[in-house]
Parts: sequence; structure tokens; C-alpha cells
Amino acid sequence: MRVIDMEANVPKRAGAEPAGGEPPAGGEGGNPPRVPLPRGADAEQRPSGYGMANYGRIFRSRAEGHDPSAKSELADYVKLLDRVGIVRAVPFGVSNDEAAELLQAYPDRFIGLARISGLIGMRGVRELEHRVREQKFAALGVSALVDGIPASDRRYYPLYTKAVELDIPVRIYSSMNYATDRPYDLGHPRHLDQVAIDFPELTLIGGLGGWPWVNEMVALVRRHPKLHLDTSAHRGKYLGQRGSGWEMLLQFGNTLIQDKVLVGLSTGLVGQSHETLIEEYMALPLKDTVKEKWLYKNAARIFGVE
Repeated sequence: MRVIDMEANVPKRAGAEPAGGEPPAGGEGGNPPRVPLPRGADAEQRPSGYGMANYGRIFRSRAEGHDPSAKSELADYVKLLDRVGIVRAVPFGVSNDEAAELLQAYPDRFIGLARISGLIGMRGVRELEHRVREQKFAALGVSALVDGIPASDRRYYPLYTKAVELDIPVRIYSSMNYATDRPYDLGHPRHLDQVAIDFPELTLIGGLGGWPWVNEMVALVRRHPKLHLDTSAHRGKYLGQRGSGWEMLLQFGNTLIQDKVLVGLSTGLVGQSHETLIEEYMALPLKDTVKEKWLYKNAARIFGVE
């Protein structure tokens, strides 16, 4: 089974600085957090684990897992992708500059997602154009969690307009966040509705599947022709578990929206091997033709693979 991984934890090259950005569960790493944080005496009064640091508590058990690819050399990692059938991967936890280096070194292996803030105005628009036209990035990524503003905020609209002009999809953070210094519902799928209304030509991907608002996410994907979702940061085995909140996705993802679901394996977050995570998707109660769409065909169509 061929796979396109929407969230791949690519090993760092020797000497590389760690990329800032969202905690692992955010799925939008690569840029430093831009939400103003407490300073001085106010900061000292904050309890340990406040804000983004709360992710360390929430996902402690996942961090204890084991992803052997995390410490691999890059060349060995690419061979691993070949072995497990991953034909394309969207790098996670890297800066835009690091992603550009990956695209230059392995142009037929990685899909460049330019992660750009909505808070930097036209500078961000110019960067997006440069990344796409000069460095062959294939998509824009925006994050309500990192920026502290919802996807429907007008400050993102110049970026969306440029994405339409460049004919590239936009992946948008669409999930609850666990950072205790900002609203938990910044990534609620309802914000995708207004974006899809205002930009009907724009291909949208709701990253992280909208959990815990899966019903709303599925309904919006059904409602808007160019809206899709991906499953990054969530293991396949839990999607099929009764009571997990994913029941509506399993029902309609096997029927009405089967052409609009993409998969992110997030090996570094869940601490499991690629083989294990792919097998979990293969074990879901989906038609075989639908499994192929989720794992490969839908993303291949969106990103023009083959």
C-alpha cells in the first residue's frame, strides 16, 4: 500500500538547531510561538507547566513510546520510507528553511508546507510566494494555536488570497489545544466554514481532524466541495474505537467523504513505528478502496503526485 504521510517526523541533520513551534500534538511545528506570554512578576507567578508547557503533561505517556526513525540519519530515514511504502511525506518540526533544504535534496520525497504567521502582514505573503515559486513548496500552513487567532481572522486573508493565486492548498490547524494560556477552541472547525465561504476556490485541509468536534468537522467537509481533513496526531486504532469520538468520521469517511480524508502518521508524537501505524489504518473497518484513498490517493490528487 502506497502512503502519503501528512505529518512526518524527519530526523535533524547533524548540527541543526531545534525548530521552535507548537508542541508535538499541535502538528504545526517550525515557527516560534507568537502569542504574547507573561513577563516579569506575572510570569513568575504562573504555575509550572502553564501554557504550552502543559503539552508535556498531557502527552507524557506518548513521549515514552519509541520511534526508531527519530534518531536515524536522513539517508537511512529515506530508505525507511521506501521500505514501508511512504512515497511522499510532509516534514513536521522543521523550519521553512530546513524544509527547503529537504526539498532540494529529495525533491521527489517530501512535500513542502510553508508555515507562515498571519501576524506579519505582507512580509508573510512575500515569503509564501518565494517559497512556492523559488523553492517549490506545495502548500501553505497556518496555525491558530501558534498565532493565537482563529483561521477566520482577516489577518490570514492576504495569505489565503495568495494561495488561490498560486493554486496551492492550505492546511489549517483544526483541533482543540491544550495550551492553558489561550482559548481551547482557537482551532474549532467552525472557523473553516467562513474561510470556505469567502474563498470557494481555495483547497483547504483541516489538520488534526477537528477532534473533539469531529461531527462538525465531518459536516463541514461534506458541506464544502474543497474542504478536506487529515488525521495527524491521532492513531488509527483509536479512530476505530467506540466512544473515542471518531464514529462519524468512520461512518461518512467510508461513504460520503471518502475522497476527502488524508492521513498523518505522526510517528514522533505517538512513539510508534511507521509499520505499526500503517497497519492500524489497514485494520480499520473501511472498504479496501477507501483505505487506499485515505492513505494515498486523496493526498496524491491534492498535491499533484503522479
